[in-house]
Amino acid sequence: MPWNPEVYSQLSKQNGRKEITMSQKGLIERLNKGPVLCAEGYLFAMERRGYLQAGAFVPEVVLEHPEVVSQLHREFIRAGTDVVQAFTYYAHREKMKLIGKEELIEPLQKNALKIAKDSRDEFKDLDLLVCGDVANTNIYDPNDKKTNIECHKMYEEQVQWAKEAGVDFVVAETISWLEEMKIALKVIKDAGLIAVCNFSIKSKDKTRDGYTPGDACKILEDNGADVVGLNCFRGPKMTMKLLPEIREKVSCHVAALPVPYRTTEEHPGYLNQIDPGCDCIPGDLVYPTALDNLYCNRYEMAEFAKECKSKKINFIGICCGAEPHHVREMAVALGKKPISYKYYPDMSKHYAHGTDSTLKHLNTDVAKEL
Repeated sequence: MPWNPEVYSQLSKQNGRKEITMSQKGLIERLNKGPVLCAEGYLFAMERRGYLQAGAFVPEVVLEHPEVVSQLHREFIRAGTDVVQAFTYYAHREKMKLIGKEELIEPLQKNALKIAKDSRDEFKDLDLLVCGDVANTNIYDPNDKKTNIECHKMYEEQVQWAKEAGVDFVVAETISWLEEMKIALKVIKDAGLIAVCNFSIKSKDKTRDGYTPGDACKILEDNGADVVGLNCFRGPKMTMKLLPEIREKVSCHVAALPVPYRTTEEHPGYLNQIDPGCDCIPGDLVYPTALDNLYCNRYEMAEFAKECKSKKINFIGICCGAEPHHVREMAVALGKKPISYKYYPDMSKHYAHGTDSTLKHLNTDVAKEL
């Protein structure tokens, strides 16, 4: 039955049970009521802070500096995220093997899940959800059926750890192959968990095996996906370009989590961007360490959130490059007042641009000349 607080309260009292609270609502019930905001993008945030190496992008920070991960969770929560996503992205066997630390995969995964749950528990009044995360394996090969088995094994152990930790749902994300996504989806559903499946669509507007985003998402819905959509790679405008087809073709909830960068029709993704205004970037490769000139401001991300809501795309978020100021503005755009709204900008108090009666005209009268 649809969530109705009054009905559930009455049923609880009739049955002599403790009243059911908002914290007992799952993801789908919340999406049925309106937008759910999900902040992620931990990789870039940790790289910028000096706790993660660009390239391999393995979240060793989870073991080496767990307090830093906790703090970023805390900042995203204060900014208004409804979901605490465990920082297990790229903490899988292919990546751990790449850096010669495969033996650390289980403690890293379990610690990331614990950090996420502990962060949620700091804010018990907010009724936050916790999710696990699996991502592109980088080993899937449509011409080698053995990789299907290896992908299944990689997803299976990660989903099992997430299930043991008691997550509310699992996100499968940044996957560009439909068939690889279907493997992840099956593992998640076989574990009895809610599955959010987000494709990363590259420059040709299709999955790497040739499906349009709408067709691919419809296939996932038919295979049991609870939420389908897009994340990463594309900025707000290039992500929005693909969302109407998905919304039209599926009846389930749709997700949209772009990167906060101004990607274009010429370069719809951020992997191969250029910056003609700078000639000192190593190898002229703007991604991932010199994307600053393409960075979206908080208001652009707020507009994206509002457009998603207007199109009935209710799982809304932001991916690589996200910072708390983006999340807060998106939350405000969706009608929320998060904890950090206490410090929402108030330029009326600015010495030159302000309008407060106590400010000196000596400064305010020449503001546009300064």
